[in-house]
Parts: sequence; structure tokens; C-alpha cells
Amino acid sequence: MYVGTLSFDLLLGDVRSLKEKRSVVRPIVAELHRKFAVSVAEVGDQDLYRRAEIGVAMVSGDSRHLSDVLDRCERLMAARPEVELLSVRRRLHGDDD
Repeated sequence: MYVGTLSFDLLLGDVRSLKEKRSVVRPIVAELHRKFAVSVAEVGDQDLYRRAEIGVAMVSGDSRHLSDVLDRCERLMAARPEVELLSVRRRLHGDDD
């Protein structure tokens, strides 16, 4: 069994309130969940309206499949025009950890 996580640190574009932030973050979270069947949530910077931290997690029996799905999640985030991807942290854990 393999567990992979991604943590995206995002700078949001033209956002002036927490309500506007939700209108940007919610569709991103929903799209990641729908397209890739991963667990995803806003996990940090909830009180800052121009920053967001989104966490993604996935469990798989195949490490190559896990890496492929996490790569596609990262490409999707990098391609979003309404956010600037500041950093990505990736962690992979196997049975030996």
C-alpha cells in the first residue's frame, strides 16, 4: 500500500474578501476530487483571503499509478489562471516507512 500527499501553496488573484476566496477555492477542490478521485481540502491559510493551502491525499496499491495521479493533479493546479502556484510539497509513503 502506498499513500501520497500533495500540499499546494497558492496566491489568489483579484480576491478582496474571504467570500471571494471561497468562490475561487471551492471549484478547485471540487474539480480535483471529481477528476482524480482523490481526497482534497483547504488545509491552511483559511484566515488570509489572498492565500490558500490545498491538501491532496491518495492511497493506491501501485506506486506508479499514485505518482501519475499526483503529477496530473499538480499539472492541473499549475494551469489554473486564477491562482499562482507558489510551491508544492509531495510526500510518498510505502509499507516500509
